[in-house]
Amino acid sequence: MKLLRVGSKGKEKPAILDVDGKIRDISSHIKDLNPENLNFETFSKIENFELSKLPELSSNERLGSCITNPGKFVAIGLNYSDHAVEV
Repeated sequence: MKLLRVGSKGKEKPAILDVDGKIRDISSHIKDLNPENLNFETFSKIENFELSKLPELSSNERLGSCITNPGKFVAIGLNYSDHAVEV
């Protein structure tokens, strides 16, 4: 499942990329992809969508960030050679 936000800056619609590579509009089911909406209930809802019946959006439209207002981003990376040696 690949979630997207598509459209001009500040006016993006939530969308999903289907198995055929088509961008499908999910804005009639999900208001936006933000920390308040991204939870297990929303993911369960999305998994039950019949994607082929959702409106297709143009692949020429701008792709925005997939999530609005992320609260915290935690990542682990091998930034230094010492860390690489530890692994």
